[in-house]
Amino acid sequence: MLKIIAVANQKGGVGKTTTAVNLSACLAEKGQRTLVVDSDPQGNTTSGLGVDRRKIQYSIYDVLVNSVSMSDAVIHTKWKNLAICPSSIHLAGAEVELVGMENREFKLKNSLLEVNDDFDYVIIDCPPSLGLITINALAAADTVLIPIQCEYYALEGLSQLTATIKSVKRSINPNIEIEGALLTMFDARTNLSIEVVEEVKRALPRKVCSTIIPRNVRLSEAPSFGEPIIVYDTHSRGAMCYRALADEIVTKDRGGLSG
Repeated sequence: MLKIIAVANQKGGVGKTTTAVNLSACLAEKGQRTLVVDSDPQGNTTSGLGVDRRKIQYSIYDVLVNSVSMSDAVIHTKWKNLAICPSSIHLAGAEVELVGMENREFKLKNSLLEVNDDFDYVIIDCPPSLGLITINALAAADTVLIPIQCEYYALEGLSQLTATIKSVKRSINPNIEIEGALLTMFDARTNLSIEVVEEVKRALPRKVCSTIIPRNVRLSEAPSFGEPIIVYDTHSRGAMCYRALADEIVTKDRGGLSG
């Protein structure tokens, strides 16, 4: 069964793209056929997986606005089991173009039906806003993974995001659930990081991922080489933690059976 996970937080700089790139690469490494949908106009997930944006024929913009089929827009990366529907700078204007369209909230959901049998997981990197593109991702998703950085104002905007998820659940996607809050940029040497973990656990009881992503230099270097962390530095703490996150998600999806 295909599972669609939206990686969402309208607050920027929380590790959303880092998570989309590295979780998808770790799922692929585990043998899960994985598609990443880069729906952020900045396109950092696209370049982070080594795709030259200047050579892209079709992007998620063409899928959403010009009715290009998802299968025509998908690019297979150089890593086994890992494909991407890339972003485009044109996506920045897509919100305006989508407004007047019929079924505008379901464009992404309907396009993913075409590749239903080709993948085990779809990871959607959402833009840092709660506009129509993010609504499309939430309408299509089974679950939402919310990266939260262990910094001051960590919970800023979280209530707005959870309210949006509730609204989507009520009106357009009754099956959507929160996959978990993923704590990122954790620094065990600071009281602040430890306090933020406790604060998030209080705000989202039983919805916090067991895996915590550390502040890691190798993680921040990897995107400039167009490689996920498990390729750039396979033995780094960042690589181990994203592998653990992939294990956590797959194990949960198998009903708690490991393997």
